[in-house]
Amino acid sequence: MKREIIRIDADLCDGCGNCIPGCPEGALRVIDGKARLVSDLFCDGLGACLGECPKGAISIIEREAEPYDEESVMENIVKQGDATVKAHLEHLRDHGEDGYLEEGLEFLHRNKIAVPDGFIENRNDCSVLIGCPGSKTMDIKRAATEFPGNLKFESALTNWPVQLKLVNPSAPFFNNADLVISADCVPFSYQGFHQKFLEGKKLIIFCPKLDGDIDEYIKKLEVIFSSRNIKSVSIVHMEVPCCSGVERIVVEAMKRAGAVIPIREYTVSIGGDLI
Repeated sequence: MKREIIRIDADLCDGCGNCIPGCPEGALRVIDGKARLVSDLFCDGLGACLGECPKGAISIIEREAEPYDEESVMENIVKQGDATVKAHLEHLRDHGEDGYLEEGLEFLHRNKIAVPDGFIENRNDCSVLIGCPGSKTMDIKRAATEFPGNLKFESALTNWPVQLKLVNPSAPFFNNADLVISADCVPFSYQGFHQKFLEGKKLIIFCPKLDGDIDEYIKKLEVIFSSRNIKSVSIVHMEVPCCSGVERIVVEAMKRAGAVIPIREYTVSIGGDLI
């Protein structure tokens, strides 16, 4: 996939090593007298190391690179001690990377590693330190709800968040998933949305007309399509012309990812019928 990542000019680099402490993720090493990027997986492209280079040898470019992997980064970072773990989490927080931050905190929680001072271990509490739980990555298990007349309805939603702006493209629940990518008006218009589309699938929603920074959406979908072995994609949108942008965005993301994934497209009328 194409993404932002650092580049080191070997002609300018004098091997001073000042950039190394600025990269708690462990993406940089001094090898043969020059700073080297040792793994695309460890470089988040946020550029914390840029200001540490006295020669101006480090820059950020966009190129084909493996997707950044927070799980791999955390496995590497915890070996370097508490101070490095804290520096990494602060780095993510200061750059507004709430999705990766939640993933890092979840790694610590899952592996029974203490959360550094200044962060909140109870992630059900909304805090500016770690980001609101509205963006916390979750697999959802639901029980059927009883209504009057002994009727039972069960939500088929099994992932959170669902809005593409909040979605972490590295979320584990995307692995080997069947995806439903829907315009956000559809579930309000089509009564049987859960039963028709969501059973056993993961959901992403957005509005192709009103949401900002569509290129960010394409990049996120590109990561999902290129790295999560998606089995199929169901596109669901309204019959209004602007809503067909959902398909264009999905197709462009697949093209950039070089992925060939089966697609089924569905259109819902304003009256709530499946066309």
